[in-house]
Amino acid sequence: MEQLEKVLSSIGDFIWGVPMIVLLFGTHLFLTVRLRFIQRYLGKAIRLSFSRGPEGKGDVSHFGALMTALAATIGTGNIVGVATAIGFGGPGAVLWMWLTGVFGIATKYAEAVLAVKYRVQNSRGEMAGGPMYALERGLGQRWLGVLFAVFTAIAAFGIGNMVQAHSVSDMLSQEVSLPPVACGAVLAVLTGVVILGGIRWIARACAWLVPIMAVGYLLCCLVLLASDLSAIPRALELIVTSAFSGQAAIGGFAGAGVKEAVRFGIARGLFSNESGLGSAPIVAAAAQTKNPVRQALVSSTGTFWDTVVVCLVTGLVLVSSGEWEKGLAGAELTRAAFVHLHFLGPLGLTFALLTFVFSTILGWEYYGEKAAEYLFGVRAILPYRLLWVAAVFVGSLGTLKAVWAFADIANAFMALPNLVALLLLSGVVVHETKKYLWEGGLDRGEDDPLDGSKTVR
Repeated sequence: MEQLEKVLSSIGDFIWGVPMIVLLFGTHLFLTVRLRFIQRYLGKAIRLSFSRGPEGKGDVSHFGALMTALAATIGTGNIVGVATAIGFGGPGAVLWMWLTGVFGIATKYAEAVLAVKYRVQNSRGEMAGGPMYALERGLGQRWLGVLFAVFTAIAAFGIGNMVQAHSVSDMLSQEVSLPPVACGAVLAVLTGVVILGGIRWIARACAWLVPIMAVGYLLCCLVLLASDLSAIPRALELIVTSAFSGQAAIGGFAGAGVKEAVRFGIARGLFSNESGLGSAPIVAAAAQTKNPVRQALVSSTGTFWDTVVVCLVTGLVLVSSGEWEKGLAGAELTRAAFVHLHFLGPLGLTFALLTFVFSTILGWEYYGEKAAEYLFGVRAILPYRLLWVAAVFVGSLGTLKAVWAFADIANAFMALPNLVALLLLSGVVVHETKKYLWEGGLDRGEDDPLDGSKTVR
């Protein structure tokens, strides 16, 4: 196992080198500029996101699609992921995570435009969309769509399954001495009950769970920050200065350079908000929407809530606690920081992690299922769901380093074909945005209505 961890870490370090970081962050910047800073429509996007009624063809409402996407993105990346970034990249990693979120809003928007534009209807009458369909229908490159689907179906077991299951089993074994086997069994049963109902059951569960868990976690973090307001200015200063100058060794902390801050900040930022990864547009394609731009605006708010808000608040809590200076990372750093709020801190953290993990497992199952459906048709759905439930149990027994390393590698292999679609089809995104947003046609009827030619064979 130790040898496997070393190999996976080496592969992850190579893949997440300078070229990948430049490609990912460069895509964020490119789309931000080409879409005339689409982030300026954030207020309008937030208002649209709370529209719960059906607006067009689709399986779930705007709100249901957003909550499912947020369920998949607001997970251990917002808690353990931020702590891992700080532990290995120093406080400066928080700023790079935040910037990845700000500019990633444009990428998340573009992904959703293409997902709705090129979505199809399967033999069950359900929507199917995402980068694989954009690659096939928009670029005429089915082989790239197949590659993305293969990477997604496999990667889902890392970022959306094993990482999540392991994080919660590790936390519960530390807090209440619950054996990982028992934790995995309970989590697997609960997962199976929901996902067997498909996207409608998943969306209903997420629409109920996500607001409660997100608001509860943010309140806990704000109380922690309020308990020591004097530490906030120093934490903010450390985050900004360390992002560009590195962090010298302090106490048990080994110290990190600018390269580490950038690498871990951007990598964990992607893990957290998934902008550029190509996962969230899969559920955006299921939304009931009048045109691609309306749902794309709603989808873009997911990156704002996930990284710009939740990850930043988490980073402030962890850095201001000072526990990172002792060399702690991951779940250990998170636990140490939340202990400052006596019994309420650990209790709130445990509740957040449990709900974050469960919701992420639900959302990512839908992503992987749709990728499997693209590859093998609707007959693959049930076997994939059963395999997913089994992986939840197995993942709860894994080791942190190996699972995180696997997730990093899987993310990169998913992102590459998706970024190809985003860059080569950016003109389509601009055209749709001009048609429905810049020229004031946001409330028009559906663009390119579904017909028989868009039904999956």
